[in-house]
Amino acid sequence: MRRFLLPAILGFLLIVVSLSAYRDRKRARTILHENERLIGENRDLRNSLTLSHRTAQQIADRKDMQQMTQAQFVDRREYFRRNWKQYISVNNGDYKTGFLGGIKNLQVQVRNQTEYTLDNAVVSVQYLRNNGDVFKTEQYTVHNIPAKGVQSVTASNSRKGSKVNIRLVSITSQPMNFCWSADKKAAPGDPDPFACVPAAR
Repeated sequence: MRRFLLPAILGFLLIVVSLSAYRDRKRARTILHENERLIGENRDLRNSLTLSHRTAQQIADRKDMQQMTQAQFVDRREYFRRNWKQYISVNNGDYKTGFLGGIKNLQVQVRNQTEYTLDNAVVSVQYLRNNGDVFKTEQYTVHNIPAKGVQSVTASNSRKGSKVNIRLVSITSQPMNFCWSADKKAAPGDPDPFACVPAAR
């Protein structure tokens, strides 16, 4: 009896081990297939992203080329007058606030990225309380902002306020024949409404 029992047990164990090995191989093939599928999807995604990036770059390059071409056929001064918001901006530098409120060392900076000097830019500064209410409003004039440059003025200190809101009120540039004001509305249909002296058409 023992002579037959031992081979039977060994045979049974061999079958169990074989089945386990088969299941492991099958699971490994499934995992390998899934990994290959994921690698393929990642490769397709990378190719798609690369194509999208190239397309976006081509669109941006085409837009830049169109702007350059437009600038070649349009008077440079007129081009900057029409698109001044892309080239002229105002911001405030770092400033200090008191423990109980108040603003000190506020710098008003006007950046000019056009090819022409700005004679002056008038800037409105609102000093705001913590709740957003306006404590006071002051105007400052920044003179002689160089082409491709920045000019700044120091604003007065305020005994109250925790932050500021700053905006352009008017800009004048004789070299660019540019006269813009926030309260000056562009006439409908006028392609160049901010020329100080309108060009003869």
